[in-house]
Amino acid sequence: MNKTLSSESSPSKPSDHFTNVQFPVIAAPMFLSSGPELVIACCANGMIGSFPALNQRTSAGFSDWLDLIKSELEIRGCNQKTYGVNLIVHRSNPRVGADLEICVEHEVPLVITSLGANAEVVEAVNGYGGLVFHDVTNLRHARSAMRAGVDGLVLVANGAGGHGGTANPFALLTEIRSEFDGYIALAGALSNGAHVAAARAAGADFAYIGTRFIATTECYSSEDYKNMLIEAALDDIVYTASFSGVPGNYLRQSIELAGLDPANLPEKKIDFGKDLDSEKHAWKDIWSAGHGVSDIHEVLTVEQLSKKMMSEYEEAVKRVIL
Repeated sequence: MNKTLSSESSPSKPSDHFTNVQFPVIAAPMFLSSGPELVIACCANGMIGSFPALNQRTSAGFSDWLDLIKSELEIRGCNQKTYGVNLIVHRSNPRVGADLEICVEHEVPLVITSLGANAEVVEAVNGYGGLVFHDVTNLRHARSAMRAGVDGLVLVANGAGGHGGTANPFALLTEIRSEFDGYIALAGALSNGAHVAAARAAGADFAYIGTRFIATTECYSSEDYKNMLIEAALDDIVYTASFSGVPGNYLRQSIELAGLDPANLPEKKIDFGKDLDSEKHAWKDIWSAGHGVSDIHEVLTVEQLSKKMMSEYEEAVKRVIL
């Protein structure tokens, strides 16, 4: 396996980013699940770790988390450019301005934006040498992000945990790669090293993996959530807009535990507190997961998982060569 990622094939890609990333995986920023421990562990094991700014309840706490990550990476001798933060760039997020200022202050190397491609965010992050990747589910959204000047695109395709699109991952990758020569991270049921190799072979720079990292010891998610992932199969994933107003993939068992029938969910967004017990909450009690759950058989440390995926990657490459 090539131990470093090269940007020589695409002159539009900054040459000084990601050169020390040993394994082309971005651990996706997962709401209520990703925190400093998971980010640091991913970076310490040759991958890119990330977390949503909103996982910290205040902007001040968000700043503290960035201080902690920077300090720990420095202590461990890790590359300082191997972590990222997800910002919800939408007027419904009252913290976006303050959190962006904190990202600039801390010179966060990778900012992953969602719900709006914003040229001002790109300008602010590029101003200190950082990169901006933007979540997209189709070519129309990708073109909008390109016009905003993003450095990379995260293709959230069919099978991705949480909010995701309906396009086949490789079809979407082919379509968007034909128009975009920046960084591309591919998401959609990727859960092992062979999937990483396939994504790279098809033209992606990174595999963007979320659900598999929930079943790690460093993840904030509950043991019940992690065990449910281990027990789940592909047929247990329900695609619905009922919980947030935006279509996403959720675990059937968690829907049933909330007192709902997965086969008869309302078409409108559920009003927690009116249509459902007010003690229940989307994401906190009704859990997201991608189509790759069948590949999750145990809870591992990030170090164990990274070694496992690297081994699977190498075996996949050998099979192709042979």
